[in-house]
Amino acid sequence: MSIRLSTRRAALAAGVAVALMSSMASAVWAAGPVTEKIQVSGAVRAPLTLTVDDLRAFPAGQIGSFTLKKEVDGREQSTTVRGVRLAAVLERAGIVGKDRHEWKYMAVLATASDGYKVAFSWPELTNTDVGAGVLVIFERDGQALDDGEGRIALVSGRDLRSGPRHVKWLSRIEIKPL
Repeated sequence: MSIRLSTRRAALAAGVAVALMSSMASAVWAAGPVTEKIQVSGAVRAPLTLTVDDLRAFPAGQIGSFTLKKEVDGREQSTTVRGVRLAAVLERAGIVGKDRHEWKYMAVLATASDGYKVAFSWPELTNTDVGAGVLVIFERDGQALDDGEGRIALVSGRDLRSGPRHVKWLSRIEIKPL
């Protein structure tokens, strides 16, 4: 009986320690490791380093905007974001593969400076309505992004829930063959 109780106490103590470390890490991350540029690498012809000014300089046809809605305290709030389509950024870097069909098996990982990662498939980005709504954003409601998002972020605006694939403090985009 005392062994079970000790095991339970140890498990509880370990759980509390993990929760405390997570909340401390969240507090540090909430302050925001602000990003000023992103690296595009992996299975690309030309690795890129892009700043906000570089993103703003993309052709108008590759820049998009959309309005996101969310409910806060029972009220709906809207915000408009502006940025470059992720597919346009990747096309500039140039996907490389062994044959003409390998692009079908590419994954795209977007990583934040705090380690948060989201994934897309290359076909999803280039051949679906969801992909058309994935932006590397540099502006919210006509203003530069604040420290809470970094100067560059990523959002998938056509997902049913945009939160899980909203990458604040975007620092790296990698193309990987599966």
